[in-house]
Amino acid sequence: MVDLVEYLPILIFLGVALAISTALVFLPMGLSYLTGTHNPNAEKNSEYECGFPAFEDPRSQFDVRFYLVAILFIVFDLEAAFLFPWAVSLKETGWTGWLTMMGFLFELLVGLAYAWKKGALDWE
Repeated sequence: MVDLVEYLPILIFLGVALAISTALVFLPMGLSYLTGTHNPNAEKNSEYECGFPAFEDPRSQFDVRFYLVAILFIVFDLEAAFLFPWAVSLKETGWTGWLTMMGFLFELLVGLAYAWKKGALDWE
């Protein structure tokens, strides 16, 4: 028979984790309800993420500039994600790693120049 007292630290840990996660979820919502002003207007309810109303005629044309900027942001964000481990391991990779990264950065620079020339970064 297993002594259940051995599982007491695990149960305490799970209880504390549940209490902290519940507090981190519900405490900010409660504080914002108590301290915030609730006066929605047309400007607050307008669409700000995609640039067009979400619930209208699905056959209408929409502007794709937002998506172009978002894709460019993701590409250059991934570039930064590749640069940090490369910089840390540069001593081990040597000249081969340096030349490979320079080729990668050159390819991204060509892509940025192309997007800039095509006007993907212009926002009106």
